[in-house]
Amino acid sequence: MQIGQLLIIGFDGTEISPQLTSLLTKIQPAGVILFARNITGAEQTHTLLRDCQQCVATPLFTCVDLEGGTVDRFRSVIGSAPSPAEVFVTGNRTLFRKHGRVIGENCRALGFNLDFAPVLDLAFEASRSVMSSRAVSDDPKQVVIYAREFLRGLGDAGVLGCGKHFPGLGEATLDTHHELPIVDKRLRKLWEQDLIPYRALRRELPLVMVSHAAFPAVTKARTPASLSKKFVTDILRKKIGYRGLICSDDLEMGGVLAAAPIEEAMIGHIRAGGDLGLICHQEDFILRAHEAMVREAERDGRFARRVRDSARRVLALKKKSLSRRHTPAPTPARVEKLTRQLWEFGEEIRMATLAREERA
Repeated sequence: MQIGQLLIIGFDGTEISPQLTSLLTKIQPAGVILFARNITGAEQTHTLLRDCQQCVATPLFTCVDLEGGTVDRFRSVIGSAPSPAEVFVTGNRTLFRKHGRVIGENCRALGFNLDFAPVLDLAFEASRSVMSSRAVSDDPKQVVIYAREFLRGLGDAGVLGCGKHFPGLGEATLDTHHELPIVDKRLRKLWEQDLIPYRALRRELPLVMVSHAAFPAVTKARTPASLSKKFVTDILRKKIGYRGLICSDDLEMGGVLAAAPIEEAMIGHIRAGGDLGLICHQEDFILRAHEAMVREAERDGRFARRVRDSARRVLALKKKSLSRRHTPAPTPARVEKLTRQLWEFGEEIRMATLAREERA
């Protein structure tokens, strides 16, 4: 049974090590995710991802969070990408798509095939201090317009996108990295606001990431959405009709560990209907979660079927979307070209914003 295909894992370090080799070989994960702590150069990053792949038999999702603005892991390597809010304010759909394509080309050049973007959270006042320039509008229809073009741009570059953070952090006043936000909002209001982007893009999103916020008016409990069958299966899968992959936000975040230890969180996410659990830091947590899932699948036939269903979905997306074509290591000239393209795009955004302000 391919338990590892339900895990995307993070780790420390900037190069492959015997310890990391052992972990990857043992777990055989669906993917790896890199953060700024893993990225010191373009060629180094490409080599690290290639070395990770050599430890795993199936194609890896090579993942990164790259939205632009405050969430930009390549800032010190290629340069700073504009934030979603900066691009959105131009009102130019061509630039929305170009935002995705430029970010996608940067991802692809360094060896990544999956970007955990775009953000679909609504830019309500309540979450402004947490989300800042990551969210583009409080109008869900405008969020759909930006996100659809961004996803197309990523796709143009051969990179998968992921809508986040279902069902929506627009009215979450706490950061799920540290605490469990409680959003007191009924399903009818979520359906008419926060869930519109997921409803509109359900056939276009390769992945959806579920948040660790709790919605007690919907679930009748303070269970994080990531562990809630009501949200993952009943609402996202059945009511919205989403057929792509469902992943958790990082299961090491304070928002979920406040509700359950890592073993229970991982199993809870899969039981709820999720396909992929992200564990982004501690090797001990990764091993504990993996071993707990193995034991649970041996003990419980229903859980074993859930594992098989999700592993099948994961492998089907990989077969459909992950290119077998080898991406060459980025040369200094290629990195320089990407840096220049990023700067030129930033100037294009600046000029388009000025032109719009002059017309207003």
